[in-house]
Amino acid sequence: MRFTHLVGLVRRGRRAVPVVRPSPEDLEAQLRRRRPAVTDSSIVQPPADLRTEAGRGQVTLRWSPMPGAAGYLVLRAWQREGPFAILDHGGGDVLAVPGCVYSDTTAGAGEQPWYSVAALAVPDGLPGPGAEPVQAGSPSGATAKVEVAVDAAVPVGQLQRPWRVVGSEHLSLLLRGVNEQGFDVGAELARALAISRQELGAERVRAHGIFLDELAVYQNGAIDFGQVDRVYDRVVELGLRPLVELSFMPRDLAANPSATIFHYGGVTSPPRQWAEWRRLVAALASHLVERYGLDEVAEWGFEVWNEPNLEAFWAGDQADYFRLYEESARALKSVNARLKVGGPATAAAGWIQDFAEFAVRHQLPVDFLSTHTYGNLPLDVSATAARAGLPGVPAWWTEWGVSPRHLAEVNDLPFGAPFVLSGMVSALERIGLLAYWVLSDHFEELGPPERLLHGGFGLLTVGNLRKPRFWALRMLELLGPERVAVELSGDGAGSLVQALATRSPRGGLELLVWNGTLDQSKRHGAEELRRQVTVRLDGLRSGTYLRTHHRVDADCSNVVATWNRLGAPDWPDEAGWRALRAGDRLEELEAAAPIEVGSGQLNLELDLPMPAASLIRLRPA
Repeated sequence: MRFTHLVGLVRRGRRAVPVVRPSPEDLEAQLRRRRPAVTDSSIVQPPADLRTEAGRGQVTLRWSPMPGAAGYLVLRAWQREGPFAILDHGGGDVLAVPGCVYSDTTAGAGEQPWYSVAALAVPDGLPGPGAEPVQAGSPSGATAKVEVAVDAAVPVGQLQRPWRVVGSEHLSLLLRGVNEQGFDVGAELARALAISRQELGAERVRAHGIFLDELAVYQNGAIDFGQVDRVYDRVVELGLRPLVELSFMPRDLAANPSATIFHYGGVTSPPRQWAEWRRLVAALASHLVERYGLDEVAEWGFEVWNEPNLEAFWAGDQADYFRLYEESARALKSVNARLKVGGPATAAAGWIQDFAEFAVRHQLPVDFLSTHTYGNLPLDVSATAARAGLPGVPAWWTEWGVSPRHLAEVNDLPFGAPFVLSGMVSALERIGLLAYWVLSDHFEELGPPERLLHGGFGLLTVGNLRKPRFWALRMLELLGPERVAVELSGDGAGSLVQALATRSPRGGLELLVWNGTLDQSKRHGAEELRRQVTVRLDGLRSGTYLRTHHRVDADCSNVVATWNRLGAPDWPDEAGWRALRAGDRLEELEAAAPIEVGSGQLNLELDLPMPAASLIRLRPA
């Protein structure tokens, strides 16, 4: 099969900007320059049972999982013999998907394309052969309807919560005061962290730059953790554990101190003396253990660097990074073997096979695999590591989000809510941590924000207003501890429309239903993707329940809608802030009401636009 779009395997953009800012064109080119993996991909055979289901505005593809696959590329052509191109849903990063179901919403009305699927053994390797092509049929029968059947009497396991880690801009912002716009940056970031703990259940926070020079950790060979203590003391006081990213290079230790990135000038150079880097890492670990206790710090995790496969983030090559990892891991374990260390902390799930093979060859500890992706669901990098001789290592995705681009409109839109839900649910049972990047719009990689809603990465705005993506995570956190059986059928079932149901110890039931696509050309919504959803709840105890129904969509729980009604000011006036804060809540689509359940069954009808998410909860009255 002929591939015509293999450039789609890699991301097209990233958010980083060096201190001396290039033109947008130069920046885009710089951040596309990823250092390639050294090892070729092993071949995984394609699925033999690819099938399509055509519906209104979408075609759903389904196939069986293939052993050893880290993910799958969906291919499309307009005739059986090709040429086939990789489907690009506009996420700006890796285009392979982890699962065995995919909804293509990019084809035009009435079109009947041909599809194939190719498996990837290595995320940044070449795909295997494509599956036998299958053509999309014409939508038949009743379309635009989905049925969700829940059986509250059938448990399917405890609900894992991979979302209980958040990303943050460099935590030295906690030491800041009032900025030019009149915001107390340190106080607002602390409040954002507290909100994440209280409302999202966050347990960890991962951030760049604990070795930034503004914390004065390493100067003229002298090591001082006084400012680090101020930062981490505050984090621990807020009930969170740091996931320590060992970056950036202290200027006095850098081989090339002029190699910098971001508004704040993080140094991306390898060290000029490896022994000094090892001494610095060991000193940090020893100090943290002494200050906070071994039992506590053993739960934190130490991630070696950030995205070394992007030239903008690492001025060395792959061999330099692998040495950085080796020196760091050995330094940490010399303090105590219980300290967790991981890498390669790469962009776009890169270098996993090379890293695993290096660690095995040099007998290095790897307590977790860390990597990043955007605009897509996270791949199964543990499968790649296992093939390379490193089985059983948990995957910690320490950056993930709806877009790799800061200042992207989609970061503020309701489109991100079902994206978050799909990603987190895809992570259940296979990924340890999935950290949304980032928590707050107090974010200075490109300099301080210039207006309230600017396409910032944050789940929270400046001023700590909650965006739709935040509400998606809040909905997940409101679910009960035990999952129950859910089956979906209909037009886009399990691909466009998804559901997750849980039960609570006192007889309550929670159902989360959402409608979303990866296709970012539909970020403002698409009427053809609206679905009428019939919910059948079985296995309930008979009696009276209080039903609540919360919604995220264009009209509900959407700070952008409130901001637009105010005239979309750069910064609201006092009355505007009052209006925004009054609307800063997870809104009910309909008022809470008692409902009678007879014979253990209840039927509900939902009108579910795309994008949208509904959380329905039943509580015994």
